[in-house]
Amino acid sequence: MSRKRKRTKGIIILVLAVAAALWAFMPFYWAISTSLRSPLETFTIAGLGIPFIQFRPTLANWIDQLSIGETQRALLNSTIVAVFSAVIALILGIPAAYALARFRFFAIKNKDITVWFLSQRVLPPVVTVIPFFLMMRSASLLDTRTALVLANVTFILPFVVVIMRQTFADLPVELEESALVDGATHFGILRNISLPLAAPAIAATALIILAFTWNEFLFALTLGSRQAVTIPVHMAGAVDTRGVQFWFMAVRALVAMLPPTLLALFAQRYIVRGLTLGALKG
Repeated sequence: MSRKRKRTKGIIILVLAVAAALWAFMPFYWAISTSLRSPLETFTIAGLGIPFIQFRPTLANWIDQLSIGETQRALLNSTIVAVFSAVIALILGIPAAYALARFRFFAIKNKDITVWFLSQRVLPPVVTVIPFFLMMRSASLLDTRTALVLANVTFILPFVVVIMRQTFADLPVELEESALVDGATHFGILRNISLPLAAPAIAATALIILAFTWNEFLFALTLGSRQAVTIPVHMAGAVDTRGVQFWFMAVRALVAMLPPTLLALFAQRYIVRGLTLGALKG
């Protein structure tokens, strides 16, 4: 291939990459632009709505939304539910994943157990809404963070087991066999050898389940009403008798997007290392 053709191909790829990036950034831009407009300018300004050119930006919508108790409570609820759900799922899922990767069970094959865990994510969550609601009502846990944590742990636990099982299976078993010869226990091997080696995968898994829990809407809407309202449910509340309040919806959308987006940007190297761990093995 000639140098000219290579240069042309590179330019085409660059243009396509920039176009894809702009397309992906448009929802962020729309939310930012709308959140900085007054309610009247939301409907009167056409086109891209460029700040300082088509309108004078204002932080009034941000101040209004972040100062009310409902937004603050929703942020606190989402943070607590997401963090506790992720921690509990990791504590329960990592030992289960390690056992499936290293031990053999006589009654049922490890592969079948893994498939069963995976099948829990295939099951539509809406099927389990009524049973969860009835159980939480019987336990007097409706409209509590505990109910949301229990529901989210149930659905993110299979993610942890499936991802971490493959991670542990890709780790060199010779290190663990050497530790067993030296008198180490399986728990000691998991704590001192396997977990440090699998740290990038654990970080990637934690970010995935954190994002899943942060964005969960169905159970948050069903099990919460006032005290346990989360950010996704709070976003849906930007509708009143006058219709959708787009200026408030934009602020709430950015509040919902920023924490997981910033977390992913700061930890992106762990995500890449964790998801590619063992990909080149063999």
